[in-house]
Amino acid sequence: MPTLTSIRRKVEAGERLSLDDGLFLYEPTTPLHEVGALANLVRERKSGNVAYYNINTHLNATNICVYRCTFCAFRSDLREAKGYVMSDEQILARGQEAVDTGCTEMHIVGGLHHQKKYDWYVHIIRLLHDAFPELHLKAWTGVEINWFEFLAKKSVREILEDLIEAGLGSMPGGGAEIFHPEVRSKICEHKSDAVKWLDIHRTAHQLGLRTNCTMLYGHIENAYHRIDHLIRLRELQDETGGFQTFIPLAFHPDNTGLSHIKKPSGLMDLRTLAISRLMLDNIPHIKAYWIMLGIGTAQTALAYGADDIDGTVRHELIYHDAGATTPELLTTEQIRRLIVEAGREPIERDTLYRRIVRDPAQPSKWTVGEDLSSGHTPCAVLATP
Repeated sequence: MPTLTSIRRKVEAGERLSLDDGLFLYEPTTPLHEVGALANLVRERKSGNVAYYNINTHLNATNICVYRCTFCAFRSDLREAKGYVMSDEQILARGQEAVDTGCTEMHIVGGLHHQKKYDWYVHIIRLLHDAFPELHLKAWTGVEINWFEFLAKKSVREILEDLIEAGLGSMPGGGAEIFHPEVRSKICEHKSDAVKWLDIHRTAHQLGLRTNCTMLYGHIENAYHRIDHLIRLRELQDETGGFQTFIPLAFHPDNTGLSHIKKPSGLMDLRTLAISRLMLDNIPHIKAYWIMLGIGTAQTALAYGADDIDGTVRHELIYHDAGATTPELLTTEQIRRLIVEAGREPIERDTLYRRIVRDPAQPSKWTVGEDLSSGHTPCAVLATP
C-alpha cells in the first residue's frame, strides 16, 4: 500500500509512479499541499523557474456536428439558429487578424459537418498556409482525423500525409476525453475509442508531427478512470516520444447534457494538475489552460506542476459556450504579469517550444530563437510550419 513517504522517495529518485500511487494521491486525505510540492519538484527539474506562453488564436470553422456528445455545449444541428459555417473569406480574415496581432499559432478544431467533404477540411489548412506561411497551424483532433477516415476512405497515414503536404504543423490533443470504456461509452459513444485515438497520435508521431494530449475530468469519471487515462498516455509516450504537452481539461457543465453536475472545484483542478505532472514523467510540459481553470487557479497551478499557461487565446468558443466565465482574450502584458506574480520567468514560445524573439519597434514581427524543448524524447524528424 503506497504512502506519502514511499511516493516522495520515488519522486526524489526519479522513479515512475504506479496506478496505486496515483490513486493514493487522489485520496481526499492525502494533503493537497504535499502533492503540489512533489509536482513542483518535478516541474522545476524539467523546466527550472520558467513558465511558457504563446500568442495564439482559435479557428472553429463550423459548429455543425454529426455527433451528439453529452458533455458538449458547442455543437449545433444543421437547422439550428446558432449553426454556422465560415466562408473562405472569413477564414482568411481570421488568418490576417492573427498575423497582424503577432500570433505565431492558429488552433483549428470544430464540428464534424456531415455535408462537408474531406477536401474542405484539407482546403482550410492549405488556404491558410498558402496565405500565411509563417503561421503555425495546429489542427484537427484525433476524433476529426477518425471522421476524415470515414469521409475519404483513406488510412490515417494517408490523411495525415495529405494534411502535412497542405501545411499542417502539429495536432492538438482534444477528443481524448476519458479513455476507459465505462465512461467513454456514456459521454461520447460514437466517437473514436481509446485504441483508435492513441493509434492516430502514434501515426502522427511516426510522421514527425508533435501532438498534445488531454483529459476531460470532473464529470462522471472517478479517480481510477483518470489514472488509467494518464497511464495509457504515458505508455504511448514511452513508445514514440511525440507528445509535447498535456492539458487537463476541467469539465464545464452549463448548456450540456450533464448540466446537473457541479463543475470541479479549484482544489480538484490543482490536485489533477499536480497528479498529472507526477504520473506523466515522460511528457515535457503540463499546461494550465486558463480559459477553463480561471485565471487565479491557472496562476496558482504554476506552483502545482504546470509550466505553461497557454496564450492570448483569441476567439475561443467551445468552453465559453459551456459556461466558462473567463475573459475572451488576455493581452501579452496580462499573461506576463500573471506569470511574474507567481514567481516565474515568462518566456514566449512557439508551438514547438522554441523561444520567440520580438522586434521591440514592431511587436507583431518575430523570429524563432533557441529550442526550448530539451525535455523531449526522440521521435521522427519534426514537422515544421
